[in-house]
Amino acid sequence: MSHRPAARGRHRAETVTERDQPVTFREVFAIREYRAIYSSLLVNWLGDYLSKAAITVLVYEQTESVLLSAAAFAVSFLPWIIGGTLLSALAERYPYRRVLIIADLSRMVPIALLLISHLPIWVMLVLVFVASLGTPPTQAARSALLPQLVGRDKLPTAIAVNQTTTQSVQVIGYLAGATIATAISPRVALAVDVLTFALSAAFIARGVRPRPPAQARGQRSHLLHESGEGFRLVFGRRVLRDIALMVFVLSAFSIAPEGLAAAWAAEGTSDPAARGLNQGLIMAASPIGFVVGGLLITRLTGPATRERLIRPFAVLSCLALVPAALGPPMLAVVGLVALSGAAIGGLTPTLNGKFVLMLPHGYRARAFGVMQAGMQLSQFAGIMITGVLADLFWLPLVVGLTALAGTAVMSYLAARWPRAQEFATAVEEAAATVPPDPPAVPSPSPAAPIEQTPIEQAPGATTSVTSERPAAAGRMDG
Repeated sequence: MSHRPAARGRHRAETVTERDQPVTFREVFAIREYRAIYSSLLVNWLGDYLSKAAITVLVYEQTESVLLSAAAFAVSFLPWIIGGTLLSALAERYPYRRVLIIADLSRMVPIALLLISHLPIWVMLVLVFVASLGTPPTQAARSALLPQLVGRDKLPTAIAVNQTTTQSVQVIGYLAGATIATAISPRVALAVDVLTFALSAAFIARGVRPRPPAQARGQRSHLLHESGEGFRLVFGRRVLRDIALMVFVLSAFSIAPEGLAAAWAAEGTSDPAARGLNQGLIMAASPIGFVVGGLLITRLTGPATRERLIRPFAVLSCLALVPAALGPPMLAVVGLVALSGAAIGGLTPTLNGKFVLMLPHGYRARAFGVMQAGMQLSQFAGIMITGVLADLFWLPLVVGLTALAGTAVMSYLAARWPRAQEFATAVEEAAATVPPDPPAVPSPSPAAPIEQTPIEQAPGATTSVTSERPAAAGRMDG
């Protein structure tokens, strides 16, 4: 393989990095295939948040248990924890477009069964779990496909748009789900969820063109081995490992308000309407903050500025929740949660973009599976631990002290953050592994290939992915 094309790829990477100018949202939405994947994501998440809020309300009303309501919220995390990395590895074996369509259609069935009247709560939770099994391959395929649709320079902005959109939809879904569950019926929200899966599959089928799978048939091995390669890649390189640790800590220590929202909203009031409103506000505060923080930071600042904000935002994400230990009024609680969400919104698109660009082609879905499994496990643990403690102690104190512990851990991770040159080197190595996009059928807005460097051999075929400098070397959700 000639070294000259690789050099051109590295030069372009440096040019993009040095240009400290934000990419506009219009540039991203000008790409037709991105609009399709964005529309799919939009309707998909709307239905999920509607149903999640409704089921949480239903369980708490019937059991009056903080722990059980937290468990109802956390049940959708289990597929990631139990087999998320294996399910994500499947996405590398098949075309991403096909994975997205099949996963959407298969998830419609268990959600539709939830519309049956008088189902026991445990049966509903099992069906939610079964439906959630389609989430890992869906999110892994979508995340791995995104760089091919928008190109390297637009990737951080596209990720920020996706994440702020999901947080905006989360606001609507949580508020609407909690309100519908208390005023009408949770099955209305579940019916909307069924419809969103059908719409999502239609958007992908019509708007995203077929591409070959990232992993050729000859490269396949045992699924467990392929999944293990994802773990070795993420945890075998310091730059990827440090991002992963920061994301996991962030997930574990900032999720408490959402998981405990139903019980927190019930403190000091017995009015069901007020309780439903308070729960919706608490659950919506973080995504509202995320949207504001993410849009402002991404739109108004360039890459260099966002890099400098990683450390302070990481600490603020947990520090903002510490005053909750004093038991402030509900509006103050909402403000604290929103401030934490704003810090997260300003931080995670930058971390996600860096992670994506440092992964070799053919490993993105697997590395995404590792990240999502870790995030879901962290969130599940955070929710369950705070749920147990809140059953024993005063709930606001539990949230505040948990946030204080998170602040200490985040401060340590921020103090040992890698140098910018380490990240830049990893990005250069990853650029050499990406093949050109196959020729597209002429369209008004053809998708731009992520890289220009052809490769004669798939990455990792003869080189360990745990190497610090793979021969054809070294991604998180968009």
